[in-house]
Amino acid sequence: FRRCVCTGMRHGTVTVLDFGRPVEVTTFRAEGAYSDHRRPDSVEFGCPLEADLARRDFTVNAMAMDAAGNITDPFGGREDLSRRLLRCVGEPERRFNEDALRMLRTLRFSAQLGFDIDPAALEAIRRLAPLARTLSAERVRDELLKTLASPGPELARSLVSLGLLDKYLLRDAQEAPAPSLRTLPKYARLAHFCFWLEQCGYIMSTEQLLISLRLDGAAVRLNASAVEVLRSGSRDWKRLLRDHGERAVLAAYPKNPALRAVLRSGECWSLSALAIGGHELQAMGYGGAELGRELDKMLEHVIDHPEDNHREILCKLAERKVQN
Repeated sequence: FRRCVCTGMRHGTVTVLDFGRPVEVTTFRAEGAYSDHRRPDSVEFGCPLEADLARRDFTVNAMAMDAAGNITDPFGGREDLSRRLLRCVGEPERRFNEDALRMLRTLRFSAQLGFDIDPAALEAIRRLAPLARTLSAERVRDELLKTLASPGPELARSLVSLGLLDKYLLRDAQEAPAPSLRTLPKYARLAHFCFWLEQCGYIMSTEQLLISLRLDGAAVRLNASAVEVLRSGSRDWKRLLRDHGERAVLAAYPKNPALRAVLRSGECWSLSALAIGGHELQAMGYGGAELGRELDKMLEHVIDHPEDNHREILCKLAERKVQN
């Protein structure tokens, strides 16, 4: 090729720039043993095509087509594709031992594509589920989030029942009623999934779980707050808005009617909308950190009693505290 960039030489991959858009080209390769259940200990380049296809995870991923449109399909991938079946290339145990993430990918592909999982593969997952403990939190997190965002998000619960998330869960849990994740907007599924885990006793804290899975701080706080709302049995959107701001909450729940109703109501949920401010409290003798704490208490009071968000009422409350 005239123009190419070395983007993955370890895997024999270059990116070709000759076709008006980047095209990845990878040399056929065979792989040695996987002692860490993730990466091959050795790679052999220049092997026959069938040897390259033999290292794939599923038969539907183990097909190749040449420039003339001729398809090479040594493992029955076309038939499995027509049957909507996820079947491993060769022995499932060997494929999952090579890379333990393939077990989570099996569930994720099934959730995304609506394919059935071959019984032999499912049985191998049950036996080899402890290997998932060797996976990094980031890889597990990504598969979980992709599964939850798929057309079949209920399979996220199969990650739990099959033991693929045991590294992050408690034992001796009990089943609890499970919400239909499929009917929920994608942005709300993680919080409802975590709430279900809490109800079952799989986790003590949503926040702790999401930190363990290496979610960013904003996502941890937002989902933990959403679970708190679910746990309390009320849609405490004003506190969610107070803690995270309108932009973040709207981004996470853009179509939620209860949230929209709170925003339309004009009720106070932020210090800027409070009918009393720092100047009034300073005039009463509040100062420093005490002033900030009193404003927070006033906001908490107004969130619970929106009818009290008037300057006269809040001034009387503040004066009463000063006198006491």
